[in-house]
Amino acid sequence: MKKTLLHCFGILGIAALFIAFTGCQDQPTTPRRNQAILDMKRATDHHSFSKPEEAVVTHLDWNASIDFDTRVIAATARYAIQTSEGAKRILFDVVDLNILDVTVDGQVVEWALGPKQDFIGQPLSIPIGESSQEVSIRYESAPDAGALLWVEGEQPFLFTQSQAILARTWIPCQDSPGIRFTYNAHVQVPVGTMALMSATNPTEQSLDGHYDFKMEQPIPSYLLALAVGNVEFRSVGPHTGVYAVPELIDAAAYEFGEMEQLLVAAENLYGPYAWERYDLLVLPPAFPFGGMENPRLTFATPTIIAGDRSLVALVAHELAHSWSGNLVTNSTWDDFWLNEGFTVYFEQRIMESVYGREISEMLATLSYQGLVDEVDEIMDTNPDDTHLKLHLQNRNPDDGMTAIAYDKGYFFLRLMEKTVGRAPFDAFLKNYFESNAFTVMDTERFIDYLKTNLLNTDELLAAVDLEAWIYGPGLPENCPQVRSERIENVDATLTAWTHGDLATSALPWNEWVYQERYRFLSNLEDNMSSERLAELDAAFQITQTGNNEVLFAWLEQAVRSQYAPSYERLESFLVRVGRRKFLTPLYRALVETDQKDLAESIYAKARPNYHSVATGTMDELLGLN
Repeated sequence: MKKTLLHCFGILGIAALFIAFTGCQDQPTTPRRNQAILDMKRATDHHSFSKPEEAVVTHLDWNASIDFDTRVIAATARYAIQTSEGAKRILFDVVDLNILDVTVDGQVVEWALGPKQDFIGQPLSIPIGESSQEVSIRYESAPDAGALLWVEGEQPFLFTQSQAILARTWIPCQDSPGIRFTYNAHVQVPVGTMALMSATNPTEQSLDGHYDFKMEQPIPSYLLALAVGNVEFRSVGPHTGVYAVPELIDAAAYEFGEMEQLLVAAENLYGPYAWERYDLLVLPPAFPFGGMENPRLTFATPTIIAGDRSLVALVAHELAHSWSGNLVTNSTWDDFWLNEGFTVYFEQRIMESVYGREISEMLATLSYQGLVDEVDEIMDTNPDDTHLKLHLQNRNPDDGMTAIAYDKGYFFLRLMEKTVGRAPFDAFLKNYFESNAFTVMDTERFIDYLKTNLLNTDELLAAVDLEAWIYGPGLPENCPQVRSERIENVDATLTAWTHGDLATSALPWNEWVYQERYRFLSNLEDNMSSERLAELDAAFQITQTGNNEVLFAWLEQAVRSQYAPSYERLESFLVRVGRRKFLTPLYRALVETDQKDLAESIYAKARPNYHSVATGTMDELLGLN
């Protein structure tokens, strides 16, 4: 049984928690802010033209108007800047932005765009002096800006996806994770819609379509976020709430009704939450990811609404980013594992705290299975991409968003917990987040920090082997073993059923939770006959399941076994859902089973509904570049 917040803490506990939360709004101190600026100036990011050692932004005032008819954002971005001695220019990253005019300290200046480069766009060079304090850029975004998806329909919707380097497609910025700034915004949208950002947010629609926002904690540009649509707000706790379109708000409020528990569990593990509120916005199905950790407002796919709160691990993951990633940020995309490996570890600890070790170990077992599969695949093509420390120069940083950063990073941290003990490791992580809050971290500085504060003996260093984990290929021999008795029982059941020793009607399908169902389906043999799949479908109506993780595993198996009765659901799923995690394996399965014509037919219908993050991957997979 899942305990409620009241069961866990009692009335007095709730009161104490409220006092703790309202007192935990940790703002970056001036010395820490100054140190953060020094860190930004030291960063070398080959995915950004910005030269923070010459001039760096510290605050943004953004005034924007959103036009759904033209699919254009018309805006003025006014930046406060800090300059170095002798500074003569400030550089911004842009992709296909229409720059209208630029002023420096109120005076119109001549600006210049440099040559366009693959993946990273163009540098916008603006002349300044070492005493310059403010740069203002009036511009328009392109209708096909890579970060933006304008969702058509009776109720149009707009959302952004800035990670990794797409913020520059909707706002001129120093688009590096190593550069942080605070911001205010004023946004005008069509009446009847609500604007939301990664900042303080409204809970009701304005009568005139004007909204004001404030983000007082400094963030990098990839965490800039905007959404516009006809949404409603529903509180689910003193510091948590959900936004969704009217037809989904009740389901979303129920599905994410335990967010406050997750937040409390996270604070109990690694210290106060620094962003005041934690809310979640359910986006249209075209959203290309499971979730995006935009500060104060996680963007989430509706595919995690299962009706039984079974997929909330994704919420735990995005919440964990409030510490690992948002609070302490990777300096460059080569250091991406510092965001995601820490976050997966933290996610698992939150899930264990709220739902128990049995559930978290099932999740860890599934992660290990996926990691092994991806390591094997990558080792066949580019072994260097299985290193935690990546080398992404002259490549799209999206290439680094694999299971390596997430799950190899997780098992590396799990190894350290096993090596030093949970209590010392928890103390280390809590201190790491607190002492580096609102700053950036690179792999080499983290290694130094680790050697000083945790692995401070030759014996501990030898037991972990940093070189093998961070700079070596594949999975090191000392990778921690995960054991889940429930998953082992599923595997034994699958073996018995496959060999004909267990009847389909005897499968404990209705007793299994989604992790067990997913394990069973994802481990079916690729050459499983359509007849066997038909038996499963007749017994448990899997094609009609409402759990999208289970449905995805089933549809992938249906494609590989060419189980035609599931193809109607396959097509509707691929046309409706834009989550890249699901799309890539399904389209790949179609290609690998000589069904490319079907893949292309479905993709022609689906592509207009996908975000550029997804279309880029699918175009390459289907050879349409």
